[in-house]
Amino acid sequence: MPKQKLNTVRINAGEWRSRLIKFPDAQGLRPTPERVRQTVFNWLGQDLTGKHCLDLFAGSGVMGFEALSRNAKSVVLVEKTTAVYRAILENKAVLKADLAQVFNLDALNFLNQNQQLFDVVFLDPPYQQGLLAKVLPVLSKHLNQDAIVYAEAEYKIEADDTWQVIKHSKAGNVFYHLLKLQHATH
Repeated sequence: MPKQKLNTVRINAGEWRSRLIKFPDAQGLRPTPERVRQTVFNWLGQDLTGKHCLDLFAGSGVMGFEALSRNAKSVVLVEKTTAVYRAILENKAVLKADLAQVFNLDALNFLNQNQQLFDVVFLDPPYQQGLLAKVLPVLSKHLNQDAIVYAEAEYKIEADDTWQVIKHSKAGNVFYHLLKLQHATH
């Protein structure tokens, strides 16, 4: 059987600028488009020095690797689909991304098992499964004070009693947001 051709996405900036991330086809896997990533990292201030990041529905892993490329102190990438998880491990090895930890777990299982606190969280779950509504309530106990959550969805997220929407935009059918807890819970 011939080896499956892998898709690629390019890292925008930092240490690994222009390096390609390879990933297989998988249901629901849509890497964040380059111009959306540029906007998000403009919003985050480009340099993530000292930040602990979580890429919860990692997919291609490009958001996590982009964060490491921009000096994040650590990145945890969580991906449920085994073939996609393996591709993230291969990219980690190629980039020599020693500050990345990669887990082959369901996002909610990871959050229920893990006690780490994060400064920046990337959420880009598969659409039409209600995953943001399940993850956001659990996520708050995993955030450092002043943590920022990037959330991508097929709809506009509205502020509520828990979350404030700091910034938001739309590209095609994708709505993307920066969220912050309304009140510090620590």
